[in-house]
Amino acid sequence: MNPGTLTIYRWELRKLRAQKRTYLGLGAAALVPIIFVVALVVQGESPNEVAFGKYVHDTGLAIPLVLLLFGAVWMFPLITALVAGDIVASEDRNQTLKTILTRSVERHQVFAGKALATFTYAIAAIVLTGVVALVAGIMASGFNSIISLSGTRVSAMEGLGLVWASLGVYLIPILTVACIGLLFSTLFRNSAAAIVGTLMFSLLIQLIGILPGLESLHPYLLSTQYNAWQGFLRSPVDWDPIVRAAWVCSLYALPALAAAALVFLRRDVAGD
Repeated sequence: MNPGTLTIYRWELRKLRAQKRTYLGLGAAALVPIIFVVALVVQGESPNEVAFGKYVHDTGLAIPLVLLLFGAVWMFPLITALVAGDIVASEDRNQTLKTILTRSVERHQVFAGKALATFTYAIAAIVLTGVVALVAGIMASGFNSIISLSGTRVSAMEGLGLVWASLGVYLIPILTVACIGLLFSTLFRNSAAAIVGTLMFSLLIQLIGILPGLESLHPYLLSTQYNAWQGFLRSPVDWDPIVRAAWVCSLYALPALAAAALVFLRRDVAGD
């Protein structure tokens, strides 16, 4: 990463720290696990209908895994889209892009800096959720062993590593959502349209997944990759969904990122 890109990356991080939507997304990422754990403690019930739900009162390690199941398709993509859909469109709203491009930097450096800032925010949101969910869960249910999806008991320390590995795999489709949001932000030049467009794309993929006769497409849908992390919670580890998530997500992410870069590099700034 050359100095120009690094400098712009720092600019973009400073911009994110100054924007309310950044704290709205990160606040939700931190608040939802707390609300979930408090509700579990107060009600004393377990979400037995989902995987790991029946273990939430036995070990805090189950909390982030259940949250991934509940928030995989909508909550975390929305948190990601809040920034990904705005990071380029905000320059159009504030009419600041021409100013940025007069600071002796190249367009590709500006785009790279914005993309890196978007990815950093998405990673921060998932890490924050994981940390808060683990701390709150361990305080409420203890740091105990957990039962894998294969029925094998996993020690607390090994389970902790598997939880973080699962969060890492879940980042693969989330970073893909970030790429799609970045594309829509560049194309639409409107934050609301880009955010809604990103979520509508996610909804469309889900609808395709439930249509009869299209079962053969399921392994290649982005929505399916949200559950690839469960491969780490099997004994032995099931690498097939994890590997598939990596290359399937790349089929969505790389073209979207390349198209966003192409549009950004070719756009007419003088007429803005």
